[in-house]
Amino acid sequence: MKFGLGLGMLNPGLFLEATLEAEHLGYESVWLPEHLVFPVEMGGSPFPGAEHPPVPPSTPVFDAFAYLCFLAARTRRLRLGTHVYLLGLRHPFVAARAIQTLDLVSEGRAEVGIGAGWLREEWVAAGLDPATRGRRLDEAVAVCKRLWTEEVVEHQGEFYRFGPVMFEPKPPQRPHPPILVGGESEAALRRAARLGDGWLGLAHEPATARSMVEKLSRLRREAGREHLPFEVVVGASPMERDAVRRLEDAGVTRVICTPWTRSREAIEGIRRQADALFD
Repeated sequence: MKFGLGLGMLNPGLFLEATLEAEHLGYESVWLPEHLVFPVEMGGSPFPGAEHPPVPPSTPVFDAFAYLCFLAARTRRLRLGTHVYLLGLRHPFVAARAIQTLDLVSEGRAEVGIGAGWLREEWVAAGLDPATRGRRLDEAVAVCKRLWTEEVVEHQGEFYRFGPVMFEPKPPQRPHPPILVGGESEAALRRAARLGDGWLGLAHEPATARSMVEKLSRLRREAGREHLPFEVVVGASPMERDAVRRLEDAGVTRVICTPWTRSREAIEGIRRQADALFD
């Protein structure tokens, strides 16, 4: 089992301190959430059954890959991930270049969590039809993978059309940095099974994690991809080793921890969680 640290529920002033402490204590990765913009009026939620957004529109947001490049320069071992990047809101040239740059400056430590996005108003503000966000994401991912792996690329798709281009240098991770698809919906699970190197879920207990793993296994068999390596990543509040064993038995390969309730308690919570999990 690998243990990451989620930065989303933390005051940004502590991002660096928490990241350095995580590397020192033996965590495997840190994960940064991402949005392009928050409209003043917004609805919906990434959490099933919730009716209201989990954050206000005044929430601070950053360019995720720029910030992760900064963290890459201050660390040596931690993997650096997005949870999740709204790739479909960008042209694939922009997204592929940002991801390639992080992978280069971190010497192959990028983890690319992507999602179609729950905030429809964000798409409207960007001038895009939110009804197309799943198709746009699928096409953008396909283009990015080609840019990262092929010498010359041309593409004529539904949303992106361009003649022959070259994209250098290639990312250090081959064939490309891991693409982990986030989301709890059936569409998100199908996307993870069809084109992802893994799946990023919300917080799960062992029983619900097992159910998701079973669905993903079935969908991967249907897609003919059951033979490929695949990460299953879920979130968790403070946890003990017994809970870790049960998640691992359910098929989870990485847990993203947020062992605090208030930012001022975060560093001590990170330390207590490390004491509970690591030898």
